[in-house]
Amino acid sequence: MTVLLMTPPMTQLNTPYPATAYLTGFLRSQGYEAVQRDPAIELFLEMMTAPALEIIRQHVEQNFEHFEDDELPDVIFNFLAEFDRYQLAVEPAIRFLQGKDPSLALRINSRRFLPEGPAFDTIAQMEAVSGDVLQAAFGNLGVQDKAKYLATLFINDLSSVITQGVDPYFEVSRYGEQLAAANPSFDNLYDTLMDEPSFSSEILEQLVEQYLEETQPSVVALTVPFPGNMLGALRIAQTCKAINPELPIVMGGGFINTELRALKDPRVFEFVDFICLDDGERPFITLLEYFEGKRGVDELVRTYFLAQNDSDSGEIYVHFNENAELQDIPQTDVGAPVYDGLPLAEYLSLCEMLNPMHRIWSDGRWNKLTIAHGCYWRKCSFCDVSLDYIGRFDAASADALVDRIEQLIEETGETGFHFVDEALPPKLLFALAKRLIERNVVISWWGNIRFERTFSQARCQLLADSGCIAVSGGLEVASDRLLKLMKKGVSVERVAQVTKAFSDAGILVHAYLMYGFPTQTEQETVDSLEMVRQMMQQGCFQSAYWHRFVATVHSPVGMNPENFGITLTERPEILFAENDVEFTDPTGTDHEMLGEGLRKAIYNYMHGIGFDQPMSFWFNQKVAPTQMKKDLVSRAINNLIDSSED
Repeated sequence: MTVLLMTPPMTQLNTPYPATAYLTGFLRSQGYEAVQRDPAIELFLEMMTAPALEIIRQHVEQNFEHFEDDELPDVIFNFLAEFDRYQLAVEPAIRFLQGKDPSLALRINSRRFLPEGPAFDTIAQMEAVSGDVLQAAFGNLGVQDKAKYLATLFINDLSSVITQGVDPYFEVSRYGEQLAAANPSFDNLYDTLMDEPSFSSEILEQLVEQYLEETQPSVVALTVPFPGNMLGALRIAQTCKAINPELPIVMGGGFINTELRALKDPRVFEFVDFICLDDGERPFITLLEYFEGKRGVDELVRTYFLAQNDSDSGEIYVHFNENAELQDIPQTDVGAPVYDGLPLAEYLSLCEMLNPMHRIWSDGRWNKLTIAHGCYWRKCSFCDVSLDYIGRFDAASADALVDRIEQLIEETGETGFHFVDEALPPKLLFALAKRLIERNVVISWWGNIRFERTFSQARCQLLADSGCIAVSGGLEVASDRLLKLMKKGVSVERVAQVTKAFSDAGILVHAYLMYGFPTQTEQETVDSLEMVRQMMQQGCFQSAYWHRFVATVHSPVGMNPENFGITLTERPEILFAENDVEFTDPTGTDHEMLGEGLRKAIYNYMHGIGFDQPMSFWFNQKVAPTQMKKDLVSRAINNLIDSSED
């Protein structure tokens, strides 16, 4: 039995998403022939060629034939006006971003080779405030990085051309996301799938036909990590069924696990045969045993499929089989990911922002590895702690993890690792760091943590010595009252001390920030921004991002809204996806207005700009002045230094 695993478009362009790699490794360890492909990166590369741009131009001209030049979107006007330059530059730019033609950097940096569309406006905007930002960011010797940044802007312009002029569902990291995310009805997706395929869909169909011909699979498995993968997954399934209606199609992944837990619409099963929830190894291996005649359908684990009522009506309905008797595969037995079958040399190393921490997400090819399943804390009130991927904690040993790391280095030739845990468990992390050092394994790694007190200066230095280059974590609201309501288990002062300890050890730090939490006032939001300003000015962290709080059905806020002073809005009948839930907060804070100012401020702070501006500078209307003491963070850091010297 041959299993073909695929990641639908779109995910990251710089590195493979790890789900199929993990399942491929596991299935091979169980004796199955597993192969994998990444149509996400291959679709993008097929669209970024000179011949493809010619087809894109034809579509654009047809779609905008009745528009005057001054009516065209800027990116479309620039594309048509500079088409010859775009067509000439696209393939060399892709090769450069793949690391295959580094000598092109000097020509890119001349600012005369790549046509510059609206994406390049950000440079002019920053230069209007702080002078030559490219010189400040890259100096005279950062030739490759500067060219990578400019080439990324060029790719962003071309992606915008496709989205605005050819295929409205196409985005670099999303693909028809709005059709799937928290959509209670399957209608939008179904209508799109029944319609004529778009330009990108036609290319995707050609790739799938090629994969089926190459691998001759007995089963096709699709991972859907995000809402923006669902349209691509169903297009792939649709193509597979058109070629071979008897070919079983299985679907799973993060979006499925989170948002399709109340699935009822049978039309989904016109495209797929089975949908598995939560950790994939046990449900999938049980399903394969069912295909082999070793198990009955009633033994499937956490799996949706169509069934027929025993009544006279014989109605077809969506059935969910739980089978809690079969336990999940422990982390010690999951094994290491296997990247065989993925085009590792084809991924693009991008630089989307002039910030050393922020760029890590899109720059470089990282081996992705989980050191533990679930979250060891699992108390945060905004988090989906009721779901398996958060709520069930299970870890492998430090030695087993180092063995997997060495196996991945041997296979890929890469020593960069992204540990993709919900939150890296400190005790295991420190043990792993020691074993890496003791076994002389040289890697560079980063991952997500909680900013808790156990990360002392000495332990942060231990992590740095083991290869840690960056961490991310949730500062969230920078308000002790709200942090307590969230059950974060940290204080603002402690976060300042921990992030500073990481930074002092030479580790880059990214902070996740949140606004709009239930009962959060304008005063608390402005004070949070002041805390962030102080922390970034003091070098506690280098990068951050403000997220608007969203209540979800699987979080404590969504399950017990009365505990947080809010009322949930009445929801429609759920036939397809369910996640975000709207709510009424009697506090009445204008979070939309505040959000614009927060994002503007943090963007400037990340570029080292605007620290001396008052809080009111960032907002379009008058806001409450901050009540935070200007030296709160510096005093917290000094307290940490004083205590370490005692």
